[in-house]
Amino acid sequence: MRITAAVVEELHGPFVVREVEIDEPGPGDVLVEVAGTGFCHTDGIARDGDLPFPLPGVLGHEGAGTVVAVGEGVTGVREGQAVVLGWPSCGACRNCQAGQPRYCLRMGELVGGGHRLDGASALRTTDGAPLSSHFFGQSSFATHAMTTASSLVPVPEGLPVEIAGPLTCGLATGAGAVLNTVRPEPGTSIVVYGVGTVGLAAVMAARNSAATTIIAVDRHASRLRLASELGATHTVDATDTDAVQAVTDICGGPADAALECTGVLPVIRQAIDSVGMLGTAVLIGGAPAGAEFTADHLTTLWGKTIRGTLGGSGHGQALIAALMDLHLQGRFPFDRLVESFPLERIEDAVEASYSGEVVKPVIRMGG
Repeated sequence: MRITAAVVEELHGPFVVREVEIDEPGPGDVLVEVAGTGFCHTDGIARDGDLPFPLPGVLGHEGAGTVVAVGEGVTGVREGQAVVLGWPSCGACRNCQAGQPRYCLRMGELVGGGHRLDGASALRTTDGAPLSSHFFGQSSFATHAMTTASSLVPVPEGLPVEIAGPLTCGLATGAGAVLNTVRPEPGTSIVVYGVGTVGLAAVMAARNSAATTIIAVDRHASRLRLASELGATHTVDATDTDAVQAVTDICGGPADAALECTGVLPVIRQAIDSVGMLGTAVLIGGAPAGAEFTADHLTTLWGKTIRGTLGGSGHGQALIAALMDLHLQGRFPFDRLVESFPLERIEDAVEASYSGEVVKPVIRMGG
């Protein structure tokens, strides 16, 4: 079957929109006609080699669309059903069995191997040359994506499927860091460093929790204004302000939890320094491969926790479903972050994301 996809042909190369071929669904496969896919900086670091993915291939991992065909043995989804394409997992390793599929022991292979777990790619050029597929189990910068039934989450009536894809990664990552990792107790103070998609999702999730002090730190005034509208009780413009001291002044001491959503090494240190005894600094942002950070040894000994989180932790499908329900209830208005671009303008979407002009670009496959 011929489809249209944005192909990255070489390291640091552009997204080239062209026709490719995709297999018919095999056993356990589900073919989804993609309505929209969010652009995430993880797609960019994969293109540039900081997240290994064999090229040439098709990226995209925040997709949503409609099931058009299912393979042998697939249950639980049907043709014509609107779905979000969630993260993959093997379902059999000890972490999956323990209820932590985001930390599947085969996650590296599943997100960046460029193929199904059986070793075969679902994509090739029209000349028959191999293309890497199954980026995060989907490769959804295309009009169609091959995935598995276990990763899909039904989209409820009333939520436009074309904007639902970012719930699978950026939005779930920020929200899950609050709801699954921090789990705020009544009166908790939370500071969020970097209020792009992930950070704003964290702010919205914190507003739905028992946290009473929610501090947004960024250098973009427009994003700080949006953070205030979405639930931040305080904002700090880090352009010419000591953010750690500002957090201390607001909280009357260290914050209970800090979420680092930028991956910028000096900001990681600020997040760690913003929490004190028994506080938790959660590392979310993706720093370059091989990056190292520092922390003060003595104050860390005082019960401080420095913790990483991946994809929001826990059961991603349950989290995505909850965020969709919260959105329909008016309690998680993620649509305010979204701006749509047709597939032919994917390079414009990438530029808008990196420049900060758009919080969450979504690539619309239907134009």
